[in-house]
Amino acid sequence: MGKTLFDKIWEKHVVRQIDGGPAVLYIDKHFIHEVTSPQAFKGLEKRGLKVFRPQQVVATADHNVPTVQQHLPIKDELSRNQVQQLIDNCKHHDIELYGLGHPFQGIVHVIGPELGVTQPGMTIVCGDSHTSTHGAFGSIAFGIGTSEVEMVMATQCLMQSKPKLMRINVEGTLNKGVVSKDIVLYIIAQLSASGATGYFVEFAGSAIRGLSMEARMTICNMSIEMGARGGMIAPDDITFDYIKGRLFAPGVAQWERKLAAWKELYTDADAVFDREITIAAADIEPMITYGTNPGMGMGVSGHIPAEHEIEAKEKPSFLKSLDYMGLKPGTVIKGRKVDYVFIGSCTNSRIEDLRLVASFVKGRKKADGVEVWIVPGSKQVEKQAIAEGIDKIFEEAGFQLRQPGCSACLAMNEDKIPAGKYCISTSNRNFEGRQGPSARTLLASPLTAAVAAITGEVGDVREFL
Repeated sequence: MGKTLFDKIWEKHVVRQIDGGPAVLYIDKHFIHEVTSPQAFKGLEKRGLKVFRPQQVVATADHNVPTVQQHLPIKDELSRNQVQQLIDNCKHHDIELYGLGHPFQGIVHVIGPELGVTQPGMTIVCGDSHTSTHGAFGSIAFGIGTSEVEMVMATQCLMQSKPKLMRINVEGTLNKGVVSKDIVLYIIAQLSASGATGYFVEFAGSAIRGLSMEARMTICNMSIEMGARGGMIAPDDITFDYIKGRLFAPGVAQWERKLAAWKELYTDADAVFDREITIAAADIEPMITYGTNPGMGMGVSGHIPAEHEIEAKEKPSFLKSLDYMGLKPGTVIKGRKVDYVFIGSCTNSRIEDLRLVASFVKGRKKADGVEVWIVPGSKQVEKQAIAEGIDKIFEEAGFQLRQPGCSACLAMNEDKIPAGKYCISTSNRNFEGRQGPSARTLLASPLTAAVAAITGEVGDVREFL
């Protein structure tokens, strides 16, 4: 029987298989940030240990950092202390840190790929659930808890049980106005927020193969929002072309050898998955969420399910969610007024996302009463946006191009959505309070967010194309 892409990478990284238990898995790259690393460093110090292989650790500050006036001291005391602890810990353990003021600073899952640190065939971890983003390169990448962060720091290994495997095939041609965020929101809506629990998912099919690397990263980023341990896509020429020439990519002397190995990273034709699903790309329209988990999504032209369409056991949580969101069963969401638009996060803050939004809003103005935050995923993205004149397009439209960070994806910094306000967000989660206490989040693609920014309401981008 053939092997899956996951099997091939997993087997090469198993240091020891414990009989009837987990495997000791070797980790190639460990990304860290200011939120989940302080306790891990403290644990090492209590045990009198140093980081085992600091050259395989990459650090940045992203979750707690402000996105305006980053040259000034951080106002929030907790955030300031966490960032300072990261600086001190990295210095003590000889870890490369891309902190505030560094030209490579940015969201951890944005800087890894753009610097060429993320490569096919790797095992990659980080104390952040959306580490699955790196799986777009054909790697096994997943989030870990703080105690596991300490374990990897101390040993460069991790105890892991092998998950079940699922393949999701998206076949055919995408409709006008449909982008990768719509693909993954549609998949999650079909499977539910727990539909892939216990699985590692490989995304495949002609529609997936036709995506850019940045679009593939969006897909893998949100794989955990359906309960999966992670997501991955087999590397191909699009992957190799993206990596080649980046700062930490293999140099000329190593490139051909690495490329030959990467080209072996695919699922064999006779490999078997524990579960396989096929989706027609033509069935997907621009998507938007209406509830308080990413699985509560629908096509923007559709309606929120009526009460009789919901199973009895799910009805209490469904109604509670709608009550929080200020919405009613059976109603449409198109045309609903929005207060904020947030375009950013590790899901949609790359240069391709900013270009897409800029192409739509060029020559247009934002709607009155809507505040629009555009937050690049890294200093590199910010620099490129300015070089291409994208910043001027946003400025003329009345948008704010802020500085890099996780920003309004989560309420851990100054960029919070006020209570009761509606925010169309390109981020990955819409839980209660995710963007601020009592904030109401509608997840959507950068294009759908751009429509809301210009019209002041939920709209269908296909009507503007």
